[in-house]
Amino acid sequence: MNKNDLINSMASTSGLSKTDSAKALEAFISSVSYALKSGNDVRLVGFGTFATSKRAATTAINPRTRETVKVPARKVAKFKAGKYLQDCVNGTNCCKSCKK
Repeated sequence: MNKNDLINSMASTSGLSKTDSAKALEAFISSVSYALKSGNDVRLVGFGTFATSKRAATTAINPRTRETVKVPARKVAKFKAGKYLQDCVNGTNCCKSCKK
């Protein structure tokens, strides 16, 4: 599913127009991105948690030249699925729209 498919699905499920669904999706993405950039986690009970973690600096090897390359430390975004989402993916305790 790509972004347009998600917008269409949101519009048909919620009864919103495609334009309003696109605005809602953009607002969600923007809000989550800002929260993670600010160092906060976003917890959606049952769905999952968006969080950041620190990745330490390391050295890697360029496979073509066999030179060592320094990879700097940085923050990475992570998502951990919640129980409801895990159950839904496994086919148990899912919402009505997933039973199609």
